[in-house]
Amino acid sequence: MTSPSAAPPAAKGPGFPEFVCMIALMMALNALAIDSMLPALPDIGNALGVANENSRQWVITAYLLGFGAMQIAYGPLSDRFGRKPILMIGVGLYVAFSLVAMLAPTFETLILARVGQGLGSAATRVLAVSIVRDRFSGRTMARVMSLSFLVFLGVPIIAPSLGQVILLVAPWEAIFGVLAFAGVALMIWAGLRLPETLHPQDRLPIEARRIALAFREALTNRTSIGYTLAMTAITGALFAFINSSQQIFFDVFEAPALFTTVFALIAGGIALASITNAKLVEKLGSRMIGHTALLGFISFGAIHLMVCLSGHETIWTFGILQACTMFCFGLLAGNFGAMAMEPMGHIAGTASSAQGFISTIVGSLIGFAIGQAFNGTVVPMTAGITACGIAALLFVLLAERGRLFVARNRVPAPAE
Repeated sequence: MTSPSAAPPAAKGPGFPEFVCMIALMMALNALAIDSMLPALPDIGNALGVANENSRQWVITAYLLGFGAMQIAYGPLSDRFGRKPILMIGVGLYVAFSLVAMLAPTFETLILARVGQGLGSAATRVLAVSIVRDRFSGRTMARVMSLSFLVFLGVPIIAPSLGQVILLVAPWEAIFGVLAFAGVALMIWAGLRLPETLHPQDRLPIEARRIALAFREALTNRTSIGYTLAMTAITGALFAFINSSQQIFFDVFEAPALFTTVFALIAGGIALASITNAKLVEKLGSRMIGHTALLGFISFGAIHLMVCLSGHETIWTFGILQACTMFCFGLLAGNFGAMAMEPMGHIAGTASSAQGFISTIVGSLIGFAIGQAFNGTVVPMTAGITACGIAALLFVLLAERGRLFVARNRVPAPAE
Protein backbone atom coordinates (compact mmCIF):
# COMPACT_ATOMS: atom_id res chain seq x y z
CA MET A 1 0.00 0.00 0.00
CA THR A 2 1.33 3.45 -0.92
CA SER A 3 2.15 5.74 2.00
CA PRO A 4 -0.18 8.74 2.16
CA SER A 5 2.81 10.98 2.81
CA ALA A 6 4.50 10.32 -0.50
CA ALA A 7 3.25 10.60 -4.05
CA PRO A 8 4.79 8.21 -6.57
CA PRO A 9 7.54 9.84 -8.62
CA ALA A 10 6.89 10.67 -12.23
CA ALA A 11 9.59 8.23 -13.28
CA LYS A 12 12.31 6.09 -11.77
CA GLY A 13 15.00 8.36 -10.44
CA PRO A 14 17.62 8.70 -7.74
CA GLY A 15 17.09 7.11 -4.34
CA PHE A 16 16.21 9.19 -1.32
CA PRO A 17 19.77 10.00 -0.11
CA GLU A 18 20.97 10.85 -3.63
CA PHE A 19 17.90 12.97 -4.30
CA VAL A 20 18.43 14.97 -1.08
CA CYS A 21 22.07 15.61 -2.01
CA MET A 22 21.09 16.74 -5.50
CA ILE A 23 18.52 19.22 -4.16
CA ALA A 24 21.07 20.47 -1.61
CA LEU A 25 23.59 21.15 -4.41
CA MET A 26 20.96 23.12 -6.33
CA MET A 27 20.39 25.28 -3.28
CA ALA A 28 24.11 25.59 -2.52
CA LEU A 29 25.06 27.08 -5.91
CA ASN A 30 23.49 30.39 -4.92
CA ALA A 31 25.16 30.70 -1.50
CA LEU A 32 28.53 29.76 -2.99
CA ALA A 33 28.21 32.48 -5.64
CA ILE A 34 27.68 35.13 -2.94
CA ASP A 35 29.82 34.27 0.06
CA SER A 36 32.87 32.77 -1.65
CA MET A 37 33.38 36.19 -3.30
CA LEU A 38 33.87 38.12 -0.07
CA PRO A 39 37.58 37.40 0.59
CA ALA A 40 38.38 38.12 -3.07
CA LEU A 41 36.87 41.62 -3.28
CA PRO A 42 40.17 43.46 -2.58
CA ASP A 43 42.03 41.36 -5.19
CA ILE A 44 39.25 41.90 -7.75
CA GLY A 45 39.29 45.65 -7.13
CA ASN A 46 43.07 45.87 -7.45
CA ALA A 47 43.21 43.72 -10.59
CA LEU A 48 40.43 45.58 -12.41
CA GLY A 49 41.32 49.10 -11.29
CA VAL A 50 38.43 49.83 -8.95
CA ALA A 51 39.66 52.83 -7.00
CA ASN A 52 36.59 53.26 -4.76
CA GLU A 53 36.44 50.39 -2.28
CA ASN A 54 32.66 50.76 -1.86
CA SER A 55 32.24 50.12 -5.61
CA ARG A 56 33.46 46.56 -5.10
CA GLN A 57 30.12 45.84 -3.46
CA TRP A 58 28.61 45.74 -6.96
CA VAL A 59 30.12 42.25 -7.26
CA ILE A 60 27.55 41.09 -4.69
CA THR A 61 24.62 43.36 -5.56
CA ALA A 62 24.75 42.74 -9.33
CA TYR A 63 24.40 39.01 -8.73
CA LEU A 64 21.47 39.52 -6.34
CA LEU A 65 19.64 41.76 -8.82
CA GLY A 66 19.86 39.10 -11.53
CA PHE A 67 18.90 36.39 -9.05
CA GLY A 68 15.83 38.28 -7.89
CA ALA A 69 14.65 39.39 -11.33
CA MET A 70 14.37 35.94 -12.91
CA GLN A 71 12.55 34.25 -10.03
CA ILE A 72 9.39 35.79 -11.41
CA ALA A 73 9.78 33.93 -14.74
CA TYR A 74 11.11 30.46 -13.92
CA GLY A 75 7.96 29.29 -12.13
CA PRO A 76 5.53 29.78 -15.04
CA LEU A 77 8.15 28.52 -17.54
CA SER A 78 8.73 25.30 -15.61
CA ASP A 79 4.96 24.77 -15.24
CA ARG A 80 4.67 24.97 -19.03
CA PHE A 81 7.81 23.25 -20.34
CA GLY A 82 8.79 20.97 -17.45
CA ARG A 83 11.32 21.18 -14.63
CA LYS A 84 14.34 19.52 -16.18
CA PRO A 85 14.79 21.60 -19.37
CA ILE A 86 14.36 24.87 -17.45
CA LEU A 87 16.81 23.68 -14.79
CA MET A 88 19.38 22.83 -17.48
CA ILE A 89 18.95 26.22 -19.15
CA GLY A 90 19.28 28.08 -15.85
CA VAL A 91 22.35 26.19 -14.64
CA GLY A 92 23.82 26.43 -18.15
CA LEU A 93 23.57 30.23 -17.93
CA TYR A 94 25.19 30.10 -14.48
CA VAL A 95 28.14 28.12 -15.89
CA ALA A 96 28.51 30.28 -19.00
CA PHE A 97 28.52 33.55 -17.09
CA SER A 98 30.89 32.11 -14.47
CA LEU A 99 33.37 31.55 -17.30
CA VAL A 100 32.74 35.08 -18.63
CA ALA A 101 33.45 36.45 -15.14
CA MET A 102 36.63 34.38 -14.90
CA LEU A 103 37.90 35.92 -18.15
CA ALA A 104 36.50 39.44 -17.60
CA PRO A 105 39.00 42.09 -18.78
CA THR A 106 37.19 44.99 -17.06
CA PHE A 107 35.12 45.56 -13.94
CA GLU A 108 32.10 46.46 -16.07
CA THR A 109 32.31 43.11 -17.86
CA LEU A 110 32.56 41.32 -14.52
CA ILE A 111 29.46 43.09 -13.20
CA LEU A 112 27.45 42.14 -16.30
CA ALA A 113 28.64 38.55 -15.90
CA ARG A 114 27.52 38.58 -12.27
CA VAL A 115 24.05 39.70 -13.33
CA GLY A 116 24.03 36.80 -15.80
CA GLN A 117 25.11 34.37 -13.08
CA GLY A 118 22.19 35.51 -10.95
CA LEU A 119 19.75 35.17 -13.84
CA GLY A 120 20.83 31.56 -14.21
CA SER A 121 20.98 30.54 -10.56
CA ALA A 122 17.45 31.82 -9.92
CA ALA A 123 16.30 28.61 -11.62
CA THR A 124 17.77 26.52 -8.82
CA ARG A 125 15.95 28.59 -6.19
CA VAL A 126 12.57 28.12 -7.85
CA LEU A 127 12.96 24.58 -9.17
CA ALA A 128 14.45 22.94 -6.07
CA VAL A 129 11.14 23.38 -4.25
CA SER A 130 9.06 22.52 -7.33
CA ILE A 131 10.94 19.27 -7.99
CA VAL A 132 10.61 18.17 -4.37
CA ARG A 133 6.90 19.00 -4.44
CA ASP A 134 6.47 16.97 -7.65
CA ARG A 135 8.03 13.83 -6.15
CA PHE A 136 6.88 13.97 -2.55
CA SER A 137 4.17 15.38 -0.31
CA GLY A 138 3.36 15.66 3.35
CA ARG A 139 5.94 14.54 5.90
CA THR A 140 8.25 13.06 3.29
CA MET A 141 8.44 16.38 1.46
CA ALA A 142 9.13 18.16 4.73
CA ARG A 143 11.90 15.66 5.50
CA VAL A 144 13.57 16.17 2.11
CA MET A 145 13.47 19.95 2.45
CA SER A 146 14.73 19.86 6.03
CA LEU A 147 17.69 17.62 5.18
CA SER A 148 18.54 19.67 2.08
CA PHE A 149 18.24 22.91 4.03
CA LEU A 150 20.68 21.67 6.67
CA VAL A 151 23.29 21.25 3.94
CA PHE A 152 22.34 24.63 2.47
CA LEU A 153 22.77 26.33 5.87
CA GLY A 154 26.31 25.01 6.12
CA VAL A 155 27.39 26.62 2.84
CA PRO A 156 27.46 30.28 4.04
CA ILE A 157 29.59 29.12 6.98
CA ILE A 158 32.27 27.49 4.83
CA ALA A 159 32.00 29.50 1.58
CA PRO A 160 34.25 32.44 2.64
CA SER A 161 36.83 29.91 3.86
CA LEU A 162 36.59 28.11 0.52
CA GLY A 163 37.21 31.40 -1.27
CA GLN A 164 40.15 32.12 1.00
CA VAL A 165 41.67 28.68 0.42
CA ILE A 166 41.40 29.13 -3.35
CA LEU A 167 43.16 32.51 -3.06
CA LEU A 168 46.06 30.87 -1.24
CA VAL A 169 46.86 28.70 -4.26
CA ALA A 170 45.38 30.58 -7.25
CA PRO A 171 44.23 34.06 -8.37
CA TRP A 172 40.70 35.32 -7.81
CA GLU A 173 39.59 34.14 -11.25
CA ALA A 174 39.85 30.55 -9.99
CA ILE A 175 36.85 31.10 -7.69
CA PHE A 176 34.66 31.58 -10.76
CA GLY A 177 36.23 28.47 -12.24
CA VAL A 178 35.16 26.50 -9.16
CA LEU A 179 31.61 27.90 -9.47
CA ALA A 180 31.51 26.87 -13.13
CA PHE A 181 32.77 23.38 -12.21
CA ALA A 182 30.04 23.03 -9.55
CA GLY A 183 27.40 24.04 -12.12
CA VAL A 184 28.72 21.56 -14.71
CA ALA A 185 28.74 18.82 -12.07
CA LEU A 186 25.07 19.53 -11.28
CA MET A 187 24.13 19.52 -14.98
CA ILE A 188 25.81 16.16 -15.58
CA TRP A 189 24.36 14.66 -12.40
CA ALA A 190 20.82 15.89 -13.06
CA GLY A 191 21.09 15.03 -16.76
CA LEU A 192 21.97 11.43 -16.00
CA ARG A 193 19.96 10.76 -12.86
CA LEU A 194 17.03 13.19 -12.58
CA PRO A 195 13.92 12.35 -14.62
CA GLU A 196 11.32 14.92 -15.56
CA THR A 197 9.18 15.23 -12.41
CA LEU A 198 6.25 17.22 -13.83
CA HIS A 199 3.52 14.93 -15.15
CA PRO A 200 2.36 15.85 -18.68
CA GLN A 201 -1.23 16.32 -17.48
CA ASP A 202 -0.05 18.88 -14.91
CA ARG A 203 1.56 21.24 -17.42
CA LEU A 204 -0.05 24.68 -17.47
CA PRO A 205 -0.24 27.11 -20.38
CA ILE A 206 1.35 30.52 -19.96
CA GLU A 207 -1.69 32.79 -19.74
CA ALA A 208 -0.86 36.44 -19.11
CA ARG A 209 -4.27 37.27 -17.61
CA ARG A 210 -4.23 34.37 -15.13
CA ILE A 211 -0.70 35.22 -14.01
CA ALA A 212 -1.50 38.93 -13.73
CA LEU A 213 -4.58 38.28 -11.58
CA ALA A 214 -2.57 36.00 -9.31
CA PHE A 215 0.16 38.61 -8.91
CA ARG A 216 -2.45 41.26 -8.18
CA GLU A 217 -3.98 39.16 -5.42
CA ALA A 218 -0.57 38.39 -3.90
CA LEU A 219 0.31 42.08 -3.84
CA THR A 220 -2.99 43.39 -2.46
CA ASN A 221 -3.75 40.87 0.29
CA ARG A 222 -3.04 42.65 3.59
CA THR A 223 -1.32 39.75 5.34
CA SER A 224 0.66 38.64 2.31
CA ILE A 225 2.01 42.05 1.30
CA GLY A 226 2.60 43.14 4.91
CA TYR A 227 4.84 40.18 5.69
CA THR A 228 6.45 40.34 2.25
CA LEU A 229 7.50 43.94 2.88
CA ALA A 230 8.66 43.05 6.41
CA MET A 231 10.78 40.25 4.96
CA THR A 232 12.11 42.68 2.36
CA ALA A 233 13.30 45.06 5.08
CA ILE A 234 14.97 42.24 7.02
CA THR A 235 16.57 40.92 3.83
CA GLY A 236 17.96 44.40 3.25
CA ALA A 237 19.61 44.19 6.67
CA LEU A 238 21.18 40.83 5.78
CA PHE A 239 22.58 42.16 2.50
CA ALA A 240 23.87 45.26 4.31
CA PHE A 241 25.93 42.98 6.53
CA ILE A 242 27.17 40.91 3.58
CA ASN A 243 28.11 43.99 1.54
CA SER A 244 29.92 45.65 4.44
CA SER A 245 31.56 42.66 6.12
CA GLN A 246 34.78 42.44 4.09
CA GLN A 247 35.57 46.14 4.52
CA ILE A 248 34.75 46.02 8.21
CA PHE A 249 37.17 43.19 8.90
CA PHE A 250 39.91 44.45 6.58
CA ASP A 251 39.68 48.22 7.15
CA VAL A 252 38.01 48.79 10.53
CA PHE A 253 39.45 45.95 12.60
CA GLU A 254 42.52 45.35 10.39
CA ALA A 255 42.05 41.62 10.99
CA PRO A 256 41.66 39.93 7.59
CA ALA A 257 42.97 36.66 9.03
CA LEU A 258 39.95 36.47 11.35
CA PHE A 259 37.40 37.29 8.65
CA THR A 260 36.40 33.75 7.72
CA THR A 261 36.35 32.57 11.35
CA VAL A 262 34.13 35.34 12.70
CA PHE A 263 31.95 35.28 9.57
CA ALA A 264 31.39 31.55 10.15
CA LEU A 265 30.39 32.31 13.75
CA ILE A 266 27.84 34.86 12.58
CA ALA A 267 26.47 32.65 9.78
CA GLY A 268 26.27 29.83 12.30
CA GLY A 269 23.78 31.97 14.24
CA ILE A 270 21.37 31.76 11.28
CA ALA A 271 21.85 28.01 11.00
CA LEU A 272 21.28 27.47 14.73
CA ALA A 273 18.14 29.60 14.61
CA SER A 274 16.71 27.59 11.71
CA ILE A 275 17.26 24.34 13.57
CA THR A 276 15.75 25.83 16.75
CA ASN A 277 12.74 27.12 14.85
CA ALA A 278 12.06 23.70 13.33
CA LYS A 279 11.83 22.24 16.85
CA LEU A 280 9.68 24.99 18.37
CA VAL A 281 7.38 26.30 15.66
CA GLU A 282 4.70 23.60 15.94
CA LYS A 283 4.51 24.15 19.70
CA LEU A 284 4.68 27.96 19.87
CA GLY A 285 3.44 29.02 16.43
CA SER A 286 4.91 31.24 13.74
CA ARG A 287 3.57 34.49 15.15
CA MET A 288 4.89 34.01 18.67
CA ILE A 289 8.37 33.08 17.41
CA GLY A 290 8.46 35.56 14.51
CA HIS A 291 7.23 38.57 16.46
CA THR A 292 9.50 37.84 19.44
CA ALA A 293 12.47 37.42 17.10
CA LEU A 294 11.69 40.73 15.39
CA LEU A 295 11.76 42.58 18.72
CA GLY A 296 15.03 40.81 19.51
CA PHE A 297 16.42 41.77 16.11
CA ILE A 298 15.67 45.45 16.73
CA SER A 299 17.03 45.29 20.29
CA PHE A 300 20.33 43.68 19.33
CA GLY A 301 20.69 46.09 16.41
CA ALA A 302 20.11 49.08 18.69
CA ILE A 303 22.53 47.76 21.33
CA HIS A 304 25.17 47.21 18.65
CA LEU A 305 24.64 50.73 17.33
CA MET A 306 25.07 52.20 20.83
CA VAL A 307 28.28 50.20 21.36
CA CYS A 308 29.63 51.61 18.08
CA LEU A 309 28.65 55.18 18.90
CA SER A 310 30.23 54.91 22.36
CA GLY A 311 33.58 53.93 20.85
CA HIS A 312 33.73 50.51 22.52
CA GLU A 313 33.36 48.37 19.39
CA THR A 314 35.89 45.54 18.98
CA ILE A 315 36.01 42.59 16.64
CA TRP A 316 34.58 40.42 19.44
CA THR A 317 31.67 42.72 20.32
CA PHE A 318 30.99 42.87 16.60
CA GLY A 319 31.02 39.09 16.23
CA ILE A 320 28.87 38.39 19.29
CA LEU A 321 26.25 41.10 18.72
CA GLN A 322 26.03 40.40 14.99
CA ALA A 323 25.67 36.66 15.68
CA CYS A 324 22.77 37.45 18.04
CA THR A 325 21.18 39.71 15.42
CA MET A 326 21.53 37.05 12.73
CA PHE A 327 20.14 34.41 15.11
CA CYS A 328 17.00 36.52 15.29
CA PHE A 329 17.06 36.84 11.49
CA GLY A 330 17.14 33.04 11.22
CA LEU A 331 14.00 32.83 13.35
CA LEU A 332 12.31 35.57 11.32
CA ALA A 333 12.98 34.36 7.80
CA GLY A 334 11.06 31.09 7.73
CA ASN A 335 8.17 32.32 9.85
CA PHE A 336 7.63 35.57 7.97
CA GLY A 337 7.77 33.66 4.69
CA ALA A 338 5.20 31.17 5.96
CA MET A 339 2.86 33.90 7.18
CA ALA A 340 3.15 35.75 3.87
CA MET A 341 2.02 32.54 2.16
CA GLU A 342 -0.83 31.76 4.59
CA PRO A 343 -3.64 33.25 2.47
CA MET A 344 -2.00 32.33 -0.85
CA GLY A 345 -2.36 28.54 -0.92
CA HIS A 346 -4.50 28.54 -4.07
CA ILE A 347 -1.84 30.51 -6.02
CA ALA A 348 1.23 29.34 -4.11
CA GLY A 349 3.64 29.20 -7.06
CA THR A 350 2.86 32.64 -8.41
CA ALA A 351 2.71 34.20 -4.95
CA SER A 352 6.08 32.69 -4.05
CA SER A 353 7.60 34.13 -7.23
CA ALA A 354 6.17 37.58 -6.52
CA GLN A 355 7.35 37.57 -2.92
CA GLY A 356 10.81 36.32 -3.87
CA PHE A 357 11.10 38.96 -6.58
CA ILE A 358 10.20 41.83 -4.23
CA SER A 359 12.26 40.71 -1.23
CA THR A 360 15.40 39.96 -3.26
CA ILE A 361 15.37 42.96 -5.62
CA VAL A 362 14.33 45.62 -3.11
CA GLY A 363 16.27 43.98 -0.28
CA SER A 364 19.47 43.93 -2.33
CA LEU A 365 19.06 47.61 -3.19
CA ILE A 366 18.49 48.49 0.48
CA GLY A 367 21.56 46.48 1.46
CA PHE A 368 23.61 48.13 -1.28
CA ALA A 369 22.54 51.62 -0.16
CA ILE A 370 23.58 50.86 3.42
CA GLY A 371 26.85 49.34 2.21
CA GLN A 372 27.62 52.41 0.13
CA ALA A 373 27.40 54.52 3.30
CA PHE A 374 30.46 52.71 4.73
CA ASN A 375 32.76 55.40 6.13
CA GLY A 376 35.49 53.46 7.87
CA THR A 377 33.32 52.62 10.89
CA VAL A 378 30.62 50.07 11.74
CA VAL A 379 28.05 52.80 12.46
CA PRO A 380 26.37 52.93 9.00
CA MET A 381 25.81 49.17 8.99
CA THR A 382 24.43 48.94 12.54
CA ALA A 383 22.24 52.02 12.02
CA GLY A 384 20.93 50.56 8.75
CA ILE A 385 20.19 47.17 10.32
CA THR A 386 18.30 48.82 13.20
CA ALA A 387 16.30 50.98 10.78
CA CYS A 388 15.42 47.91 8.71
CA GLY A 389 14.18 46.16 11.84
CA ILE A 390 11.97 49.11 12.79
CA ALA A 391 10.58 49.28 9.23
CA ALA A 392 9.82 45.54 9.38
CA LEU A 393 7.94 46.06 12.66
CA LEU A 394 5.77 48.74 11.05
CA PHE A 395 4.93 46.40 8.16
CA VAL A 396 4.07 43.57 10.57
CA LEU A 397 1.76 45.92 12.50
CA LEU A 398 0.13 46.78 9.17
CA ALA A 399 -0.35 43.09 8.36
CA GLU A 400 -1.70 42.29 11.85
CA ARG A 401 -3.88 45.41 12.20
CA GLY A 402 -1.74 46.80 15.01
CA ARG A 403 -1.46 43.65 17.17
CA LEU A 404 1.46 41.32 17.82
CA PHE A 405 1.51 37.68 18.98
CA VAL A 406 -2.19 37.17 18.23
CA ALA A 407 -3.07 34.44 15.74
CA ARG A 408 -5.98 35.47 13.57
CA ASN A 409 -8.38 33.16 11.79
CA ARG A 410 -7.32 32.60 8.23
CA VAL A 411 -9.55 34.19 5.64
CA PRO A 412 -10.75 31.56 3.18
CA ALA A 413 -9.36 31.84 -0.32
CA PRO A 414 -11.83 33.20 -2.86
CA ALA A 415 -13.49 30.69 -5.12
CA GLU A 416 -11.73 30.34 -8.44
